Amino acid sequence: MNNGGKNLILNNWVLDINIIYHAQKMHDLTSQLKKDGRSIGFVPTMGALHAGHVSLIEKAKAENDIVVCSIFVNPTQFNDPKDLENYPRMPEMDIALLKSAGADIVFLPTPSEIYPNGPQLLAISLGFMEEIMEGAFRPGHFRGVATVVNRLFEIVQPSNSYFGEKDFQQLAIIRKMVVLLNHTTTIIGCPTLRESDGLAMSSRNMLLTTEQRKAAPLIYKAMEMAKEFIPHHSPAAVIALVKRYIQKSPYLSVQYFELVNPYTLEDISNWEEGQPVQGCIAVLTEGPRLIDNTRYE
Repeated sequence: MNNGGKNLILNNWVLDINIIYHAQKMHDLTSQLKKDGRSIGFVPTMGALHAGHVSLIEKAKAENDIVVCSIFVNPTQFNDPKDLENYPRMPEMDIALLKSAGADIVFLPTPSEIYPNGPQLLAISLGFMEEIMEGAFRPGHFRGVATVVNRLFEIVQPSNSYFGEKDFQQLAIIRKMVVLLNHTTTIIGCPTLRESDGLAMSSRNMLLTTEQRKAAPLIYKAMEMAKEFIPHHSPAAVIALVKRYIQKSPYLSVQYFELVNPYTLEDISNWEEGQPVQGCIAVLTEGPRLIDNTRYE
């Protein structure tokens, strides 16, 4: 890391960009950094990085002394083994991107480092938040997310942790998990980055066919169009309009579109003045499944 024009040297570490594979070594390093009064910004990822991840790293860099980014494809959050197998992996490209973005440390563990006793799911109650929307179609997914994020927090001990708002339900659940388990890290949500045509940036976009990619911007366009109908139509009518607009494309099928309270994820059944509303959507293609969300105020 550049520290006033000099590389920070710590116990024979020169922090230009370090790649750490072992959980104990990662924990020991961050423990020492924190003893030295350094703040640690953490960006957990599953790799296949893009400009959205870079924006998280840049924000972490601006707000912390040291930036740690993890790359770990977490098996406990995939309920479909084929989805886990097909998830894009490109560690060399990812590490080069992290270095150019200004990350100081890359944590690149194996499953046995994260789950030394096997992948045992975290025993906490996330309530209905893990059962609706994504949870309804991906049973066990959020318990797997909470399990790995909890473990990463234990290892990295971050001062601040950065998550993209594209995975809005995940962000809400992680915030709840932090409260339930008394983690001291501050969770910071960062705006969704989009392609020039509005499609939310995602590692899964590279799996779209040419036709699917051309159709995919309809998702965000439909959610934005809904602003014209609020509050002149009921929430149920707005949901129906958005679904109908997207499904004009033969390449897209709406799995769900929900209007929820952004803090509790409870359904919005009626408009109330001053009430924030989050629109959350999942769309199926014959290939990857696409999710997105937007805020209605």
